[in-house]
Amino acid sequence: MVFEEVDLKARTLTINFASSKSSTVHIGQGILADPETWTFLNGTTQLALITNPTVRELYGELIQRVLPHNADVFEVNDGEEYKTLESYTALVDSLIRHQYKRNSSIVALGGGVIGDLAGFVAATYLRGVRLIQVPTTLLAQVDSSVGGKTAVNHIRGKNLIGAFHQPEHVVIDTTTLDSLPQRIYAEGLAEVVKYGVIDDAGLFCWIERNQEAILARDPRALQHAVTRSCEIKAKIVERDELESGVRMLLNFGHTYGHGIENAAGYGKLLHGEAVSIGMVLELELSVRLGLCSRDTADRVKRLLASLNLPTRLPNALAAQDIESAMQHDKKATDTQFRFVLVRNLGNAVADYVSDFGLIRAILMETS
Repeated sequence: MVFEEVDLKARTLTINFASSKSSTVHIGQGILADPETWTFLNGTTQLALITNPTVRELYGELIQRVLPHNADVFEVNDGEEYKTLESYTALVDSLIRHQYKRNSSIVALGGGVIGDLAGFVAATYLRGVRLIQVPTTLLAQVDSSVGGKTAVNHIRGKNLIGAFHQPEHVVIDTTTLDSLPQRIYAEGLAEVVKYGVIDDAGLFCWIERNQEAILARDPRALQHAVTRSCEIKAKIVERDELESGVRMLLNFGHTYGHGIENAAGYGKLLHGEAVSIGMVLELELSVRLGLCSRDTADRVKRLLASLNLPTRLPNALAAQDIESAMQHDKKATDTQFRFVLVRNLGNAVADYVSDFGLIRAILMETS
């Protein structure tokens, strides 16, 4: 793909769900500051803007200027360690004090933590209020803001308390990615690679060919990476809103990854970093089970490393602690774990694995 041929005009994707209203995804450069973006909020009488201090400093004043009317701003500290029931309760208390009604709207401005937490508040306050996701990190733009998963963490596991609640609108302004620290930017690339592995070999090859432009945050490269990732996720969640079938493929790298993230302690290892390691481990599992070639597994591992993502467990993490954390994950039963196993690029399957010895051995060999 020649980047000059990539259209930088705003794109709109509509995701239609059988059990709920449609969700509209707006993708483009500078759309956050365009008042026309926000016309869908005309008539809303109460707006709650949930964000964190860093994002508020960067974009809070800007978004307040373009919203149809003033929003009440509620802050939550940044990081997975704050995606808790305590933070959830504090936000609900604030909405109650401000007498928010059923026709109010919640705008989640920030990364995946804010999106998940604000989304869970929207899903449960008065049994559900309108939600608008405004993701400002690459990981949130290509993954967590789309599809309606909301949750908070529990000490026993990640995202154990949550609900499905579709955002009516998702506003993705790719210019916000310019402000990200390198490590935060890189973690989002793990999810972009994920889409190539599970669904689109062409996307994977495009990432391989265009690593330099992607790492340099070329606007056209970002537009293509974000748009294609959202297209793939939209296609999958439209078919399976509540994760009873094909949507499970989106958990590639997450069975091991959530265990790694929990065992490390929330905030110590970024979500995308844990998923990157988890993808390497699940590829190794796929190879050991005879589904995937060693060449394919090595190819994915090389790409992740070239994008400045980790491919091995930190030395301080014990395999036993990770396995214990995995036991409390939503994707586990008493006798088996559900993994996403890769056959080849663009072709994966979600299946259960009951060989705990093999699962443990792969953990120990990757530390």
